[in-house]
This record gives sequence, structure tokens and C-alpha cells, in this order.
Amino acid sequence: MNELIGRVFNFEKHTFPNESALYNRLASDGQSPKALMISCADSRIVPEHIMQAQPGDLFVCRNAGNIVPPHATQNGGVTSTVEYAVMVLGVRDIIVCGHSDCGAMKALSTEADLTAMPNVAAWLRHSHAAQQVCRESYPADLSDAEKLRNMALENVVVQLAHLRTHPSVASGIARGEIALHGWYVDIHAGLVMGLDGETGRFSPLREGQPLPVALPHGRRLAGESHYALAAE
Repeated sequence: MNELIGRVFNFEKHTFPNESALYNRLASDGQSPKALMISCADSRIVPEHIMQAQPGDLFVCRNAGNIVPPHATQNGGVTSTVEYAVMVLGVRDIIVCGHSDCGAMKALSTEADLTAMPNVAAWLRHSHAAQQVCRESYPADLSDAEKLRNMALENVVVQLAHLRTHPSVASGIARGEIALHGWYVDIHAGLVMGLDGETGRFSPLREGQPLPVALPHGRRLAGESHYALAAE
């Protein structure tokens, strides 16, 4: 803890003075982050570090397993964060970011006994769809490492589906104002992969190549063609 406190002093003495113009602008003008990132609370995954983001660039929500509960009447931190990011901050891109060696996903992939941690067990119910996909749709003879990787990837897919149940997100998607991204960070390789919504597969993010996007910006009004026909 003393080491961390020492870094606070270093921030006050060196970091802040060197970036005082940026902090003063953010304090005066408020924030307008470029994206909302929902990532795992794992201490090894730091969204700002991965994206080399400056203060003000990212609106971040972290929790065990990078989970987004489906929209419900009960208030929750993730739900409130999503709603505020979209409706107040006007965020146009939302990233759900999973990672390798995730403890939450490991509990699901090994079907660990979570009786002693009832709150963790209740939280991970929001990933049971991913667990069932892995249990019933992948070969049974995979290694533990392969099972864990598949669980983390499928969990990102499930949480993106949950995001679309949130009214603010659904409305923004329909208007073409919000795009969804699914990422996976391989800690061991220092590799970031993105979900391609057309193929349903993850591929590495590469400089100079098209970015894999789970759901790109674009109007998605189911009744739009009907209205167009009616107007003719």
C-alpha cells in the first residue's frame, strides 16, 4: 500500500503539473468520452492502458466477468452506467472486453462450487447462456485452457446481446448512433481480438486493416421499408 501511496505523491508532484492544461480543460468543459468500455475488474486488465487513453477518453465500467445484466426494473451499477453514458454523455461506441485467464469465466468453465460465495454465484448467472453454449456446442475433449478461452469469448457475445435489451442502447442502435464492439485481450500474448459481427468470429486488431465490429453504426428500423412502401 505504501508503494501505491508513493505513486499518488508522484502524480501530485510530476504527472499533474505536466498535464495541467488537459486536466484544467476537462475540469472546465466537462467530459465527452469517445467510448464506454465494460471490462473485467481483474487487476491485470487496465482499459486505459490497453487503449493508451488519456484522461477524458474513456468512460469505464469494471466488474467481475465484464458482465452486462439484461435490462430490468432493479437498479444496478452497470445499468446506470450504460444509461448515463448513452443518454447524457452521448457515447457512440460501447466495448465489452473479456480476457484470458479470467477467474469468473474459470469458475463457469470448471463448474466450480460457489456455495460459499452466493453473491458471486448470483452474479455469474448472467453468463449461464455462455456456459450452456460451451457445454453443448463445443467438443467435450478440449483442454482446460481451450475451455476457458471459449467461455470468455462466448461470454462477450452474450453480454453484447444483453446490452441490446437496454432501452437507451436499443434506441441508439435503431437510429444508427451506437455501435457495439466485443473484444478479448490475451494477457500472455499482448494481443487484442475483436468480434466480427458478420462471421461471428474473433480476429486480431491489426493496424491498417478494417476493425472487426460486432454491430457497426447503421439505422436499424424494422418498419422503415413498410413506411417507404406506404408513401409511394
